[in-house]
Amino acid sequence: MLSLENIKLGVIGLGYVGLPLAVEFGKRRAVVGFDINLGRIEALRAGHDATLEVEDDDLAAASGLGFTADLADLAECNFFIVTVPTPIDEHKRPDLGPLISASESVGKVLKKGDVVVYESTVYPGATEEDCVPVLERLSGLRYNEDFFAGYSPERINPGDKQHRLPGIRKVTSGSTPEVAELVDALYREIITAGTHKAESIRVAEAAKVIENTQRDLNIALINELAIIFNRMGIDTEAVLRAAGTKWNFLPFRPGLVGGHCIGVDPYYLTHKAQAIGYHPEIILAGRRLNDGMGAYVASQLVKAMVKRRIQVDGARVLVMGLAFKENCPDLRNTRVVDIVRELADYNIAVDVYDPWVSEDEARHEYGITPIRELHAAAYEGIVLAVAHAEFAQMGVERIRAAGKPAHVLYDLKYLLPRAATDLRL
Repeated sequence: MLSLENIKLGVIGLGYVGLPLAVEFGKRRAVVGFDINLGRIEALRAGHDATLEVEDDDLAAASGLGFTADLADLAECNFFIVTVPTPIDEHKRPDLGPLISASESVGKVLKKGDVVVYESTVYPGATEEDCVPVLERLSGLRYNEDFFAGYSPERINPGDKQHRLPGIRKVTSGSTPEVAELVDALYREIITAGTHKAESIRVAEAAKVIENTQRDLNIALINELAIIFNRMGIDTEAVLRAAGTKWNFLPFRPGLVGGHCIGVDPYYLTHKAQAIGYHPEIILAGRRLNDGMGAYVASQLVKAMVKRRIQVDGARVLVMGLAFKENCPDLRNTRVVDIVRELADYNIAVDVYDPWVSEDEARHEYGITPIRELHAAAYEGIVLAVAHAEFAQMGVERIRAAGKPAHVLYDLKYLLPRAATDLRL
């Protein structure tokens, strides 16, 4: 059985979750950071994180952290933390491909006595039902006899500079009581906010997947209320401000629901529910509503243009923001693309402007090439889709300067004063 002192740590997957984790551990102990993306490894070795989750100074401070794309470098490790993405496919079904691939890699270097902890969001049971068999098959070892497992769900919030990894309480678990204690003790080294040791791996998996399912449903409720209030001619933000004066009102706001968690995790839970014979009605209803918000926004903009006798066919619209949230370059599962695609169906030409995102990544992932600067007096419609600080600093006059004399300004994020906009959610 491993002890805290003789752990040799490897972190598999150096994205938004894995890198901050590896850096925090790398400030205290030796860590092998592994990723299959050689370009990513080279950039990190050069001292820069393209996701902007870790500052260059912080990266340099992790003196114990080394980066590699060579699986052989993981062979010296005896404690592995897997932090790879768990997306959904085009049919909104869980895609465990990256997780299985990472498990295969770990299985090839797994030794007797080793521990493998997963942080990737999954449905309850995935660690032991889907990942552990892969580890057994590739290593030839037996679970809970020769090697052990744990689960500690990630709680990273991309772009959030206030809630950082050490200050977010961590849920931990292990496949035996002894392993659970070891996993918990290891995370306590870096988590100043403390830990919560769950009763089992399945409990920890379930806790993670319902965190974002709950948020998804709350946002779906507010989105539906916004649709209702818009039909009634009532300003949704004004209603929410008034309701927010009560101490226990939850401060959710309407909008697009994308990203790697809220727009994805509920599908993992509903997949598992359906696999055991239960059809989850409320969760899927919330998902359907939130997934339809891009089309709703596009239709509202088009209706407003028609009311102003602005020619829709052949019009140009500027969409400001492509990242899934403000002040962050993360494009994963951004639902801004739904607006772009829906407007294209109206034969509207769309320019996307976002100073945060990678042009190459936007083109590769969505076939969208963002413009590098705003054009003056060029658009019949302007959609403020993401609340980047740069957009707030621009102010309404500079934003409207991109529009033609007759245009519609749609503020999805309440970034501008109500009187300065034509449409709001």
